[in-house]
Amino acid sequence: MFMSASKSCLETIIIETSQPVKYSVIWLHGLGADGHDFAPIVPELHMPNTRFIFPHAPHKPITMNNGYQMRAWYDLFGLSMQHQQDETGIREMQKSINTLIANEVAKGISETNILLAGFSQGGAMALFSALRYPKRLAGVLALSTYVCLKEKLESEANTANKDLPILMAHGSFDNVIMLDTCLHSRKLLENLNYKLEWHEYPIAHSVCAEEIDDISCFLHKVFKAE
Repeated sequence: MFMSASKSCLETIIIETSQPVKYSVIWLHGLGADGHDFAPIVPELHMPNTRFIFPHAPHKPITMNNGYQMRAWYDLFGLSMQHQQDETGIREMQKSINTLIANEVAKGISETNILLAGFSQGGAMALFSALRYPKRLAGVLALSTYVCLKEKLESEANTANKDLPILMAHGSFDNVIMLDTCLHSRKLLENLNYKLEWHEYPIAHSVCAEEIDDISCFLHKVFKAE
């Protein structure tokens, strides 16, 4: 396993499981965490020939937390879908994620072998970016998250990713992003005819061993890896 730090549009942690690299997974952490958060699970995914990119979100003042600065993909005004959303911040970060994708393409990885993943706020950002991306990607992992700017998805979604495989996973005891919030997003995606794989676990705002196994199966399936 090869691990390094890279400075592109965002500072990242990079793990390559084996050579040659055929697939890329860009994995976005949750609010207040950093790119190290999910790096330890890479060996548990048993994905050969894969480059995992774990970006660090920039530090931003978070309105919901009285302006306290922490790593975040965009500002948060509250955790319910009724709260104001930081549309400007979301769209600015979308550009940075698109640059990460472009970096992988420049390294010889086809867009169809690039997957976006994320947990919580990172999952919302992964969904937002992937469904609007102008070329077909491999899929999306949306963990303990929701669809942000949901009222604009239908008009802004790119047809290139209309049949994009999506894995949504959520804890039934999540008291940060409530299960009902995720279920509402699930219903929206299903109503728009996205290919959605749903998993629910008896956990809080976290991941569990069963979920990691399901993620591994999903990655092997979308990448058609051995």
